[in-house]
Amino acid sequence: MSWPFDRGLPDVGMGAGAALLATDPALHAALEAADWAPTVQRVTAADPDAPEVARTFDLLRVLAADVRGALARDAFPLVLAGGCLSACATVAASGARGVVWLDAHADLDTPEDNTSGFLDVMALSVLTGGCWRAQRATIDGFAPIAPGDVALLGVRDLAPHQADALARSAVRAVAGAFAPSAVDAALAPLPLPLYLHVDLDVLDTAVGQANAHASPGGPSLEAVLGAVDATFDHGRVVAAALSAYDPRADGDGGILAAAGAIAGRIAARAREQR
Repeated sequence: MSWPFDRGLPDVGMGAGAALLATDPALHAALEAADWAPTVQRVTAADPDAPEVARTFDLLRVLAADVRGALARDAFPLVLAGGCLSACATVAASGARGVVWLDAHADLDTPEDNTSGFLDVMALSVLTGGCWRAQRATIDGFAPIAPGDVALLGVRDLAPHQADALARSAVRAVAGAFAPSAVDAALAPLPLPLYLHVDLDVLDTAVGQANAHASPGGPSLEAVLGAVDATFDHGRVVAAALSAYDPRADGDGGILAAAGAIAGRIAARAREQR
């Protein structure tokens, strides 16, 4: 499923990355190798003249309906997303109660403390009920996830206000290049079923540059694949996403290749749980 939007606009920035992933032959081959017959459903664009917030939440409402339709067809929703806010729609539609979130950033900003003006850095705050109450309520089926039911893996690139917010939160954070034992401990209390979110900038920059916000000190590809396995080992995963890939930053194609490997691992484990 393709949600190719960045700041509510289609096929630009990280939205262009989502569109590229949706058509990447290697990624499709990885899904087919896991015995899936992948089909790409692209979420339709919102009114480009609407304000950014209105556009974005309109796109989330459409995505929620599309995810719900995919589940009704007994498909596994793997959302290739330009931004992390897509998670709010996927969780609402899938009924996930626990969240495994791999990301270099905490995404816990709110309009009251954010200085960048970037809506997507509020994604986990929206998902856990921290902001945009009226807008999030328009997503059919949305109910906030308790912060303690979120495992945030690989987080490391934080402004002071973001570090403070994470320290105050009950989110189960495992920083930087995590060890398998730390992942297992963070996942152990999570309720089922699960939603798995992989922001590709969680990967260490030695693997590649996922976007302009990528940073060193993160996990290797092998560690991320291990976290995918740990998530499925913990219990049923009802939906997943790869997000925040900007091809302009990925000069050597390292992240594109890594995305295919991660998608393939998710697909293989999703097939096993059938």
